[in-house]
Amino acid sequence: MRPVIAFALLSSFVAVAAGQPQPQARVQTEDADAKAIRQTALDYIEGWYEGDVERMTRAVSPELVKRIIVNERGASRIEGMGASKLIAGVRAGYGKDTPKARQQKEVTILDRYENASVVKIIATDWIDYLQIGKIDGRWVILNVLWERKPKS
Repeated sequence: MRPVIAFALLSSFVAVAAGQPQPQARVQTEDADAKAIRQTALDYIEGWYEGDVERMTRAVSPELVKRIIVNERGASRIEGMGASKLIAGVRAGYGKDTPKARQQKEVTILDRYENASVVKIIATDWIDYLQIGKIDGRWVILNVLWERKPKS
């Protein structure tokens, strides 16, 4: 009698489970803002590598501040540049010196809330941390803190 009861219970569990919707694989999709943030970051890094002034200008706020902490002889200092100096470097083609095969441009959106986002870019010789804001419906880079990678 016990095997019959066990079979009946097992059959009822299988019937209930069969009627339940099965979990589906989660597909990570980006919403429109995430796509726009990623495109802003790509305009910045690809604009640098390609010497594309239009892409860089589109990516950065005219009020951009880009900074690096430099440590020399036991002392730290902050060096910075604004949008005009960065765009002048693009116009001069400094990024085009990096061979295409070496061009890294790994973009990671670290966080986003409302009109603010933080993005990390791993580039060929440095890492950038971008603060990107949505201004008048358009995502632009407001601040960059960057660090050089160690020489290999």
